[in-house]
Amino acid sequence: MINAGLSAPRQGGTSLIEVLVTLLIVAFGLLGMVGLQARMELSEMESYQRAQALVLLSDMAHRITTNRINAANYATAAAPLGGTTACPASIATRHEIDKGQWCAALKGAAEFSGGNRSGAMIGGRGCVEVLPDNEYLVTVAWQGLTPVSAPPASVTCGQDLYDGPAGSPCQADRCRRVVTTVVRIATLN
Repeated sequence: MINAGLSAPRQGGTSLIEVLVTLLIVAFGLLGMVGLQARMELSEMESYQRAQALVLLSDMAHRITTNRINAANYATAAAPLGGTTACPASIATRHEIDKGQWCAALKGAAEFSGGNRSGAMIGGRGCVEVLPDNEYLVTVAWQGLTPVSAPPASVTCGQDLYDGPAGSPCQADRCRRVVTTVVRIATLN
């Protein structure tokens, strides 16, 4: 027996409201993906800068170890190499050549893009400090892209050189990044 007067209504398609809700959900998803992509690119750049800093740190540590007799001459005193300062130009001794080449590398001499040096970290600076017992602290500092906690106060290379303008999040060395290593020179008889 068929009920002729009470047939169930059939859906003939999607309504405009359903389509708009779907588009809204897709748009929020795509905006989330764009934000994730931007954060990934920022993290990739931070990783690249850290890798470059480690290469330059190792470079100077090897230079000091190779020229161990003149290791104390690698000290940069109070002024770090790189950044906006002029690189040493003297080529009279091996340590002067090494310091000049390291300074150029800190400034990005390895790569050029559009006539500008671009092969190193942003604002790369390097320091070599003499420690007791024939030890040398080698430090590479650079400008990070986002604020994090400041390096320890005992690491002074580039200190207060990476603060942004007043009111920016890069205050109190929160955008300064550093890597350090200690080079120990044994006393040989």
